[in-house]
Amino acid sequence: MKIAVALSGGVDSSTALYLLKKEGYDLFGLFMRNWEEEDSDGHCIAERDAEDARNVCELLDIPFYTVNFAKEYWDNVFTHFLKEIELGYTPNPDILCNREIKFKVLFEKALSLGANALATGHYCQIQNGQLHKGLDPNKDQSYFLYTIKEKTLNQVRFPIGHLEKPQVRALAKTASLPVFSKKDSTGICFIGKRNFRAFLEKYIPHEPGIIETVDGKQVGTHDGIYYYTIGQRKGMGVGGPGDAWFVAAKDKANRKLIIAQGEDHPALFAPALLATEPSWVSEEPTFPLRCHAKIRYRQTEQPCTVEKQGDTLHVHFKKPQRAITPRQSVVFYDGSNCLGGAIIEHPLKTGFLPKNW
Repeated sequence: MKIAVALSGGVDSSTALYLLKKEGYDLFGLFMRNWEEEDSDGHCIAERDAEDARNVCELLDIPFYTVNFAKEYWDNVFTHFLKEIELGYTPNPDILCNREIKFKVLFEKALSLGANALATGHYCQIQNGQLHKGLDPNKDQSYFLYTIKEKTLNQVRFPIGHLEKPQVRALAKTASLPVFSKKDSTGICFIGKRNFRAFLEKYIPHEPGIIETVDGKQVGTHDGIYYYTIGQRKGMGVGGPGDAWFVAAKDKANRKLIIAQGEDHPALFAPALLATEPSWVSEEPTFPLRCHAKIRYRQTEQPCTVEKQGDTLHVHFKKPQRAITPRQSVVFYDGSNCLGGAIIEHPLKTGFLPKNW
């Protein structure tokens, strides 16, 4: 068994490499360059991470290679991300990046170099070709991998999925890996943590508009609705007595940002949603599907019933959900088993099926 290990220069993928090395596998490391732009300090983040990954491979006596997928990332992930932003949505580039880059072009590259499998530092587990949550509930990343098919998963390894984060750092320290105390990466996939507004201004022009309450009262102005997301509290410049204000909706056609006062305002909740582009890890389930689902990464799964017509899903939750966000993903679970997911189109204010369904 020859395994290619996707290395990011961080502690998770480095520890994955270390564990596979201990098990005696024939290994080589692959570092992806997907974004070449310098950070605010004039340093290329990718170069620093590549050096960390190279140092780990040298320590463990593992062959190390770099691959450049900047064009593929721009064409298949970043341009899509910008298009969705311009339309007023809040997309999730990490999910697209996993589908189009890590488990497609990188996976294919690994196999072309003679690997039988690709290993990553994701906090997930694979059982009988099925995708399961990572053991650590605070780090589980199955939400971001729901588009990966069983056929691919059969040639994927998640060496740290059965561990909790403190255990991973402890193993890295014991092995004297130079990245054992390195901070986790955050922000947009492969781009990193940045001032999101300043970053977008480089690619998207200002589209000023008004901020309006759910009752139709104008209370302020904005520079572009794409700077905001559903449920957001800060950054609107709207204050005054009483509870805080939250983004309830975005009217792209009229450039309006609709806000509601109070985190429990009814305008922020809906009992159901419509979703499209369903993707199932294994076989498509039988409908109606009774399972659990979550509409954002950090959410606890919620009980729901899923109906299907064509490529459209109607998801009805047992309890109304807060801040259902168009173009984010709803991901379905049966216990720890991640069944698949779909792209949220919009919330529904009624839990009943639409007419002519």
